[in-house]
This record gives sequence, C-alpha cells and structure tokens, in this order.
Amino acid sequence: MHIQPIVVGTAGHIDHGKSTLVKALTGIDPDRLKEEVERGMTIDIGFARFQLPDGRTVGVVDVPGHERFVKNMVAGATGIDVVILVVAADDGVMPQTREHLAIMTLLGLTRGLVALTKIDAVEPALVELAAEDVRAAVKGTFLENAPILPLSSLTGAGLDEFKAVLFRMAAEAKPKSSEGVFRLPIQRVFSSHGHGTVITGIPISGMAKVGDVLEILPAGITTKVRGLQAYGQSVDGIRAGHSSAINVADVDHRAVSRGMVAATPGFFRSSKMLGATVRALPDLDRPIEDRTQIRFHAGTAEVLGELVLLDHDVLEPGGEALAQLRLEEPVVIAPGDRFVLRLASPAYVLGGGVVLEESKHRLKRFKKFVIEELARASLSLASPRDLLETVLVRARPGLLGPEDLSVEIKRSATETERLLNDLGSQKKALRIGTPPRWIHAERLAAALVKVEASLQSWFEGEHSHREVMDVRELRRATGFAADFLQALLVELEKAGKAKVEAGGLVRRTSGKPALDPALEDLLARVRGALADAHYQPPTPPELVERLKVPAKSVQRALELLLDRGEIHAIQPGEIYFAHATYEAAKSAVVRNCEKNRSLDIPSLRDELQTTRKFLIPMLEHFDTAGITIRQGGTRVLRRR
Repeated sequence: MHIQPIVVGTAGHIDHGKSTLVKALTGIDPDRLKEEVERGMTIDIGFARFQLPDGRTVGVVDVPGHERFVKNMVAGATGIDVVILVVAADDGVMPQTREHLAIMTLLGLTRGLVALTKIDAVEPALVELAAEDVRAAVKGTFLENAPILPLSSLTGAGLDEFKAVLFRMAAEAKPKSSEGVFRLPIQRVFSSHGHGTVITGIPISGMAKVGDVLEILPAGITTKVRGLQAYGQSVDGIRAGHSSAINVADVDHRAVSRGMVAATPGFFRSSKMLGATVRALPDLDRPIEDRTQIRFHAGTAEVLGELVLLDHDVLEPGGEALAQLRLEEPVVIAPGDRFVLRLASPAYVLGGGVVLEESKHRLKRFKKFVIEELARASLSLASPRDLLETVLVRARPGLLGPEDLSVEIKRSATETERLLNDLGSQKKALRIGTPPRWIHAERLAAALVKVEASLQSWFEGEHSHREVMDVRELRRATGFAADFLQALLVELEKAGKAKVEAGGLVRRTSGKPALDPALEDLLARVRGALADAHYQPPTPPELVERLKVPAKSVQRALELLLDRGEIHAIQPGEIYFAHATYEAAKSAVVRNCEKNRSLDIPSLRDELQTTRKFLIPMLEHFDTAGITIRQGGTRVLRRR
C-alpha cells in the first residue's frame, strides 16, 4: 500500500451531511458508535480512506458538527491537511459552519474546498443562494477562493465533479515532512482481543517502526511497539501524515486516554505553562480580558486554564497579543504547535494561536525582556536552525550540550549537531568549556564583558593593591555558576585578558599595581617579621602591635604578599609562613614520613622548634594541600 502522507478532514454544522458525504466518497461509514447510528448524529471522530487514481491511499477524518462536541471536532482536526467545509443547500451557513471555519483557520489550514450538499432537497435557485451565502461567509479566510461544488450524496448528482477536484487537491497537497522526532496525539485507545492495547491517531512529526520504544505522556508510561497499522493494513513503519494504529506492549488501556501523546522518549515533557501568541476572533462581541478562564485545545487535548496577557491590558476582537497560558493540567506540546481557545463557560471560541515556549516560570506582564524574547521566538518558528539559535540566545546561564538542545528543538541528535555546526560556521554559536558545550556568540560576548567588568571593578576599587582575585569572589560578583564561569575564564585566558592559577585564583594581566613607597616599606617589614620568626610567626594583631601600623594596613600587606607567593596562609587570618619557611616545613614533613613510614609529630616539633599552637594548623594545612593524609590516628604521605 502506497500512502499519500496527508489527511483530508470534514467540517461544518450538524446534519449538513458530512458523514453521508464521507460514506459516498469512500464506501465507509465513519459513524462507528452505536449511539451515533441510532441517533443519526456524529458524536465522535470517524475515520475512512479513499484511493487516488494513481493508487495512493488518502485518509479521511470526519468530525462531529454539534456545538456540544466541539472538543471532539478540534481533536479530530489535528493533522488535517485539506478540509472539506460541508454546507447544506437547504440550511445555508449556520453557527457551527462559522465556528468550524474559524477553528480551521486558527489551526493554520491553507487548503480546502466547499461541498454544497443536499441539492436534491431544494430548488436550483436556492442552491445558488446558498452558494452566495457561503461566498460571503468564507470571504477573508483561507477558503475565500476555494471551489464551491454542489452535490447530492444520495442521488450522486455532482459527486463525480466533486471527487475530481478533491482528488486533484489531495494529490497536489504538500506531503507532511517526516523530519523531527516521532509524536502522535492520541485520538482513540481501546483493547483488542488477542493483541492488547491499541492507540490511534495521526503522527504530526517523525517516524516509528515495529520494535521502537515509545513514551506515553503525561502518564509517563514507557512501552514498546508490538505492531503497526495504517488504514487497516499491517505495516512495518508509520510516519507523519499517516492515520495510524499502534499496538503497544504491557500497557493497560485504562491508563491511556485521548489528549495524551505517544512519542520518542526523552524529547517531550509535560507543561502547565506556555508562552504563546494569541489572536482573537474578529467577530467577538467584546474584548478578551486578562486572566480570562479558558479551555485550551491543542492536538487532541482539552484543558482548563487562564489566559494571562503579557503586552496588552485587553485583547480586542481581531487583535493579537503575547500571552502565557497557565493550565490546570499538564499538556505535551512543542514550539510551533497551534491551539484553539474557548471560553471556559459558556464554551465558545475566543481565538487561538501558536505556542512559543514551554515556560519554566510565571511570566510577568509588561516586562520588556519577556516581551522581546517571546517576540524573537515567534520569528524563529519557521526554521529549525532559527529556533535553535533562539534557544541558544535565551539559554541561562548560557551553556547547553547538544543533547539538551536536541530536546529543546525536538530534533534528532544528528540533525541538532548539523544545525549547531551550521551556526558555528557562521560564528553565531561557539563550543566552549569542558566537556564542550554550546553558547550563542551574543551571550558569550555579553558574559565575557560582565566578567571583565567585575574583574576591573574589583582590582580598581578597594582591592587596587591586589594582584589576584579569588574565583569565589568573582562568582559572587557575576552570579554565574561555577562551570560556566570556568569556561568563560578559559576564554579570557586565551585572549590574554586574565590568568587562571591553581587554587582558584584569577591574576590580573594588566601589570602589577603601582604601590606607594609606604606600602612597599610595610611589605618588607611584614615579610621580614614572618621570616625571622620561622615556625612561630606573629599573628596579624601581633604584627599591628610590633610594627605600630593600623590593622587595615597590615591586612593589605598580607593580601599582597599572598598574591605574590611570598607568604602562605597556614590558617587564614591567623597564621602566615614566609615562603622559605613554608618550603622548609613541607620538606621536613616529607622526610619525617619517609623515615618513620608515618609522621612522628614529637620529632617534627623538635626539628622545627615550634609549638602545638602552630604545628597542628600546619599539619591540617598540609592535609588540605594534598601532602599528607590521615589514616586512623596517624598521618602518611599521600600517594601520587
């Protein structure tokens, strides 16, 4: 079986002959429910198929026309490529005719035709009047120039002409792309004797084959594909645009329902907040207010929630706004998905729009950066590469791995890598850090400017005497995460604008600070006092007393001597060793351990001629520095 990967769908008012037309076209009665047959009214989605003259199979979705079943109609409209708007010649355009036309427009349909049915029930003059009524109703919509074809599904009058136009449209319709990862909004679920649970629907992206693992969301069920059917025939694989049935393994059919999604694992997540563009229907009798309670329809899901307008006080009829949809239950969605909004009660269509993002936080109204970012996202939806670039621009803190980006744009790892390399070749994105991750050139430039400014501010402010800055201070100043800051410092080091040293220090590269003679003299005096005292050095308060200088001056001198590596902090703020003393102490510890197989503290104390006050902090410092390690009650050299 060769399938044309498109789907034809019906739309129109109740009792205008949609199901009868489908049966006349395909030989299949789409009304499958007992209640539908008994009442002669379509309640739920129906399915059928026909063959084009060249043998290709095309799927048909029949939707209910009654206003009480609009949610089923929207669910059935998911995946439709060509719409047949059905209008009965004896009734003309009716409320659900207009509502269905509005819904199809909001869902982004661009191709269709009008079936003017029941011409056998009226005089020819009334058929023409009904056609004029239809022309007025579709004016300004995607069906404005669509053919209007009179027919009778009962007598067959006009049916051949209608089929010819429909078949031509179906043959010329652009097939759905199978790119992207697999996603199927579930329309039906049932248990089949001898097979188990079966889910049906029309995939809107990607492909799946027998043996694939799928994830059913938001239920969080992982399952395996046991069998596949397309249009009633067993197949090895399905793709976007095929009306499909999937036999899934080890899943209770009662745990799955319409509105859920079957998808390739790891790419989709459940969201209760969505950033979006929203357009109000032009014929609303009043504006849409902020925080209006709504029914959100996307894919096959219907969820209650509220509409938060981000850049408007109210949304006038026919107007467009940026908004956040805050839903009561999670939905599985992707940027670029279209949706329909109805008032929560009474339920009528307000408008619809396009999803821009799966929001992680509540978005604040009238915030400039929120509006700018969503507006940029809106412009990027037409291209996976543009969407990827937008994700990188908006990423915080800025670094994302290919696997993260693949999830964000819902594309395979291979395609995401290709798109990243394309952005890289245009210098719009760069790979930095360990492990290498991606960042947009704009974000990298802005982040580097912030780091440089923080370094400059620190070194030119009250720390103007310093030569190195603790990276922890830099993290506090920038607010950047440790791994992101480390990657940025590597980039600054490559550019010669900073030098990263062991111990988490960042050294200025613009030369040593100019010091006044008084501070240079104090440096020599402090250094000398520590060197002369060997292993029992004076503490900072004792230096203040001995050298007769302010505590702040002593502190500045100690900091600068530390920066230069001329002294070492054994116990920061308390005990400092001159460099020569420090190296001699380290050598003595190593010799002692090698001689005694573990550290003999009494002999070390005697050799260094020091006291417990200084010896214990010194040994703990060497533990931290990786020279020694505690083993039970003794210390030994750390193995290299």
